[in-house]
Amino acid sequence: MSVRHETELYDPLKFFFEQRGYEIKGEVRHCDLVGIIADEEEPLIVEMKKTFNLSLLLQGMERLKISNHVYLAVERSRAKRGAVNQRWGEIATLCSKLGLGLMTVTFYKSKKPFVEVICEPGSPLQAQRKLKSRKTRLLNEFRERSGDYNVGGSTRAKLMTAYREKALRVALALSGSSTAGASPAALRDVSGIGSTASILQKNYYGWFERIARGRYNLTREGIAALEQYSSILEVGTTSFESADKPDTLPDPSVKN
Repeated sequence: MSVRHETELYDPLKFFFEQRGYEIKGEVRHCDLVGIIADEEEPLIVEMKKTFNLSLLLQGMERLKISNHVYLAVERSRAKRGAVNQRWGEIATLCSKLGLGLMTVTFYKSKKPFVEVICEPGSPLQAQRKLKSRKTRLLNEFRERSGDYNVGGSTRAKLMTAYREKALRVALALSGSSTAGASPAALRDVSGIGSTASILQKNYYGWFERIARGRYNLTREGIAALEQYSSILEVGTTSFESADKPDTLPDPSVKN
């Protein structure tokens, strides 16, 4: 059941906050919903729209000049049509970064509307608490690449990641070995890649072949990769101080 006017959101939201001890009034100095509760100086402000859009976001930012306790409220359609309705997590992340709360109201034909708080004003989402580790991984990846080999915005091209570079340098070291192959320890010493053993064992790209216990050789794919990326291998030695850190390994489910 979809609403025709944003005013239909008011009663469910008013009831929701009144149950939490707020005194609610509508349209107070251009604010859709304003609430006051005992012993709190900051007023509650809620701006409403049928759907999430830029206009609502800008309204919320403007209300932050008045109070730190600002929510944006929209209908949550059970029909699940439209791009916005599929991206609540991303919208909540955006609101949380801006210090805004986000609420949705779901309407039904035969029962009361359901009000849900997706994120609170000024309170970071759980996913955002991982931001520091994500930043660390980003910086590690940046530093471990020997150059800029990818075009920004590429979606279908194979990307030259730090891990692929490491695998290439292991393959280059292996290309100079005899037909009897080489051990991970020997290849580590030649390539300077601390995670050589892991790269050989996981063999994400199919470049390596285990011919005996502790002995590896290149596959045809590995030889072809050395030819394909020969210009990158000529750039020089890269610093791989974080080579053994798990967060530098690629996700096998992601195609590079």
